[in-house]
Amino acid sequence: MITYEEAYRLITQNVNTLGVETVGFENTLNRVLAEDIRSDMAMPPFDKSAMDGYACRMTDIHNPLEVVEEIPAGKWPQKEIGKNQCAKIMTGAPIPKGADTVIMVEHTHKDKNGLVEFTNDNTKSNICYLGEDVKEGDILLTEGTIIKEKHIPVLAMVGATKVKVFKKARVAIVSTGNELVEPHLKPELSQIRNSNAYQMMAQTHSLGLPVHYLGIAADTIDDTARMLHKALENADVVIMSGAVSMGDYDFVPDVLKEAGFHVHFHGVATKPGKKTIFGTKDNKWFVGVPGNPVSAFVQFKMLIKPLLLGIMGNYYQPQFYKLPLAVDFNRRNAKRKAFEPVIITEVGSVKPVEYHGSAHINGLSYANGLMVIEIGVKTLKKGEKVDVRPI
Repeated sequence: MITYEEAYRLITQNVNTLGVETVGFENTLNRVLAEDIRSDMAMPPFDKSAMDGYACRMTDIHNPLEVVEEIPAGKWPQKEIGKNQCAKIMTGAPIPKGADTVIMVEHTHKDKNGLVEFTNDNTKSNICYLGEDVKEGDILLTEGTIIKEKHIPVLAMVGATKVKVFKKARVAIVSTGNELVEPHLKPELSQIRNSNAYQMMAQTHSLGLPVHYLGIAADTIDDTARMLHKALENADVVIMSGAVSMGDYDFVPDVLKEAGFHVHFHGVATKPGKKTIFGTKDNKWFVGVPGNPVSAFVQFKMLIKPLLLGIMGNYYQPQFYKLPLAVDFNRRNAKRKAFEPVIITEVGSVKPVEYHGSAHINGLSYANGLMVIEIGVKTLKKGEKVDVRPI
């Protein structure tokens, strides 16, 4: 077995992108930028008012001010502001020549002659200055960025309506096991419903990737090989759950080698997911995860997601946060790095959920994080800080 860190390194070192395509910016959600996005203009593009109020000269703010113009957003000022003059101005409107201050409308009143008087002792300028946010040519988004909702307005702001992104990886998912039936069927004796395929499809869809589910492979070497070759016909990445261990019916490692794949690792010192296997062949990638559903879920989060995002052009590293334990924690076997399901509480501490092992998928459903326990650590005390990955 190798460590999780070594498995992560081998996966991220054995990915490459599948080319670049151009799409409309409105279709870039969850895509990865294949270019830097630069601003084609300064932002703001002119000095503008940050408030509704009156644009005037700072030296005149304690004098009665004559209103010489009204400037709504979208209108260019027509008059220059002179001594004891002001322009009524709206938020976002250009500052007229001669003015260096905007006094907030809430801090003014008009005298009997219609002159504006400032009712506060002092004020800020309340002006957003030309280029203070962005200068023309500034890089706003870098190559490799995963486009999220917050990035869409940035693309719109700089007119990046056609955007170069890396092509998506096509993913195929196969489950293995004579004991499996699809969720719409009632299991007979010795059978269970197939859950792995559907959670892995959901995780793949969450990355914005197309995914094709091929079904359940029987526990024979011929059917396992048939499903692998069928998956490779139209997929860049094949993910299989089950049949990766050392039992009499665990044919995936042999089938993978027979198909010409280079196996980079088979066995990771993690709990759950010890028998995860990873191989590559001619711009094709294969990951096999154990059939226990928590193993499949966790290994997708920790190893398959970095693989898929790497092919999409993003160097992804799972994020962990240091949080205090709410209770003492003990485990008997410390030979593997463990990812234990936990609840992140409202006060920012973590406590383990009731969890009976890697087949206990409904126990995982109550968790909102995975607590990391390093190799060799058997006991953690209440209040001790641990690495936690939100899920």
